[in-house]
Amino acid sequence: MSAPNLTRDQAQQRAALLDVDAYVVDLDLTDGAGRPGESTFSSTTTVTFRASAGASTFIDLIAPRLTSATLNGTDLDVTGYDESVGLALPDLASENTLTVVAECAYSNTGEGLHRFVDPADGAVYLYSQFETADAKRMFACFDQPDLKARFTTTVTAPADWQVITNGAPHGEPETVDSGAVIHRYATTELMSTYLVALIAGPYAKWTDEYTDEHGTIPLGLYCRASLAEHMDAERLFTETKQGFGFYHRVFGVPYAFGKYDQLFVPEFNAGAMENAGAVTFLEDYVFRSRVTRYLYERRAETILHEMAHMWFGDLVTMTWWDDLWLNESFATFASVLSQVEATEYKNAWTTFANVEKSWAYRQDQLPSTHPIAADIPDIAAVEVNFDGITYAKGASVLKQLVAYVGLDPFLAGLRDYFAAHRFSNATFADLLGALEASSGRDLSDWGGQWLKTTGINVMRPEFETDSDGVITSFTVVQDGAAPGAGETRVHRMKIGVYAPSDDGKLVRTESVELDVEGTRTEVPALVGTHRGALILLNDDDLTYASVRLDPESLATATARVGDIDDPMPRTLVWSAAWEMTRQAEMSARDFIELVGRGIATETEVGVVQRVLLQATTALEAYAAPEWAESTGLPRFADRLLELARGAAAGSDHQLAFVNTFLGGVTTDAQQPVLHSLLDGTDPSSVGLDGLVVDDELRWRLVKALATHGSIDETVIAAEAARDNTAAGARHAAAARAAIPTPEAKEAAWTTAFDDDSIANVTVRSIVEGLTRPGQDALLAPFTQRYFDAVVDLWSRRTSEVAQTVVVGLYPSWDLRDDAIAAADALLADDLPAALRRLIVEGRDSAQRARRARAFDAESNR
Repeated sequence: MSAPNLTRDQAQQRAALLDVDAYVVDLDLTDGAGRPGESTFSSTTTVTFRASAGASTFIDLIAPRLTSATLNGTDLDVTGYDESVGLALPDLASENTLTVVAECAYSNTGEGLHRFVDPADGAVYLYSQFETADAKRMFACFDQPDLKARFTTTVTAPADWQVITNGAPHGEPETVDSGAVIHRYATTELMSTYLVALIAGPYAKWTDEYTDEHGTIPLGLYCRASLAEHMDAERLFTETKQGFGFYHRVFGVPYAFGKYDQLFVPEFNAGAMENAGAVTFLEDYVFRSRVTRYLYERRAETILHEMAHMWFGDLVTMTWWDDLWLNESFATFASVLSQVEATEYKNAWTTFANVEKSWAYRQDQLPSTHPIAADIPDIAAVEVNFDGITYAKGASVLKQLVAYVGLDPFLAGLRDYFAAHRFSNATFADLLGALEASSGRDLSDWGGQWLKTTGINVMRPEFETDSDGVITSFTVVQDGAAPGAGETRVHRMKIGVYAPSDDGKLVRTESVELDVEGTRTEVPALVGTHRGALILLNDDDLTYASVRLDPESLATATARVGDIDDPMPRTLVWSAAWEMTRQAEMSARDFIELVGRGIATETEVGVVQRVLLQATTALEAYAAPEWAESTGLPRFADRLLELARGAAAGSDHQLAFVNTFLGGVTTDAQQPVLHSLLDGTDPSSVGLDGLVVDDELRWRLVKALATHGSIDETVIAAEAARDNTAAGARHAAAARAAIPTPEAKEAAWTTAFDDDSIANVTVRSIVEGLTRPGQDALLAPFTQRYFDAVVDLWSRRTSEVAQTVVVGLYPSWDLRDDAIAAADALLADDLPAALRRLIVEGRDSAQRARRARAFDAESNR
């Protein structure tokens, strides 16, 4: 875990003692002869800060060697330095200067200063990742969000490297005798340590600028040189400019950090990180093969999400990690709003309803669910809280708040909040106060209902009609939130009635918007109207709730989901059906039948991809296994291939169907199709006109063939040699792990669990291959081994890497009583809280699958 595991109490105590003014950080990234360093780098930090005279505190540093530390001219004793408790700073003056010299270590885990060697050309690339508390891996610092300071950085690097920090370059680079180059950077504005950034290496670079009435912002894009041919800079700059235009208009406060660089970096653990003025992204967003429009939409959401953080998170920063949700929920909400208002992605709220809401519902049904405003006692707790509650449920609740108070008052409150707390720290109470002032509403009850409670309210329609189908009474029934204390909440909701139009489409004929409150809410406005063919609660997706369909509406949805003319209600119907499946209220095979029949007419390719993923999960986890193996899996594979052949040549839908097909269980009869595509045969010869078999699709073919046992290591090695890239190496690792032999599974398992030296993204690929569908019997011997080894793994590895294995290799393949008992036995021990949470979540998912399988079998007797 992160060391030291700073607690909230310690942070509050340290913040009460200190005001940090500035850091001057000097780093040498060379080996002394002008070449890249290999394992460590030199770090010299001078920090000036004020303190209560006579007080004592500590500063954080993780380094293999602490060379020296000098406080106010006095050398400190650094022998026996223990990084788990930090460097003690005794007898402070009112004004203090501390200089710390250390040899810090590069990482390969995506934490601290990550070092990567490009297999394509041998070039070395570095990037930093410090959230939540890993700045101390690069320089000595008071590593907590409320001790902001200004940063001045100097970096010595090889001559052919680009070096990017938060600040703009200051002066001309200086070449020294070794051939290395010294780069100096302008002092930054006030910011938190976790937002400091350093990216260095022979990155390819593109530049542009954004100009409006607030001035000019220099823009930069960077990626590895071997990926440069795939960089679509024009599109990225366009979306960046659209984002700045929108945020400047609605936030009222101009961007505050000078230049704005976006850097696509290798082996990144997350999607992106909002370092002030130097945002890092997963380099998979530089698309080296064809992707669907949905992935361009998701990339744009990520770009706009990180840009929103420049205001909410960077300009105004949470005081402590309890308010992490404010950062992430707000950025998620703002990014979708800006997509709809400023970019080509006008249906982004439909994607939000389909993707983010699904994530939130799943997370909120786990026994580990927590309030949006969570209690975060220490750093270890926050590192497992980057979840569907913090991001997606929080954003859903903000969307409902906007529906409640109005968008204009909401944005006015944000503008006041940014102006009042610029370059400082704030809490949710500060934001709530600003929103109350702008809206004229008392929001304390709203905050208590939505931010301090857990679980989802289920909403059901209860109504009567006369013999002509005219509604004579209508009630919305609200279940208590579960899991949790069972509260009902106030929901701003629309109810839509849909009926066939002259052209056969299902269109909305009635709409009522109201506040739903308590267990039963009468809806007199619907009395006297015809019930139509479909009644949809939470139409337009205003609130956060799980809705159910009445039997006639469910029958309509099952038969005619593709006839619903608008993508938002169509998505909400898909979502309702999926939630009913997860809750064992709709059988898995009925859901799969619904998807197989209706997905061909779904126009939104993002919805197609998400629903196909849900259908795959239903088959693999929620359907009775005997039926799934004998009938469901081969039938679904046949249907996917049929859909791909029937889709428009070269279309996004064709690619979505092919990708899902290759990610599942393929049949013996389908192997010649896969071999033909991999061997370079014209796709039209197998009925797939227009399909482009590029690098990424080739690897999907290789992994599908490996999963079936149709190829061996020789083919995988040949493909890896053909695609000698970082992505190729990861795909090859996944393919080797997918081979259905005990030897292949043993090798992959041992590497994932025992080899602490490999990069986290490679571990993810191995986990992907190990757990390919249709191989449960091969994985059965690993069930008990998982529970025997997971505690030791958690103690050895950093949080990010440990979570990859703990979550990815939880024995979801084994739903026997013995597997549940093994989880219970582990949970009976005294486990670290974060590890306990992950095991509890894995066990709950297994129990959910058991319930769904039993329901599926019983419903189809």
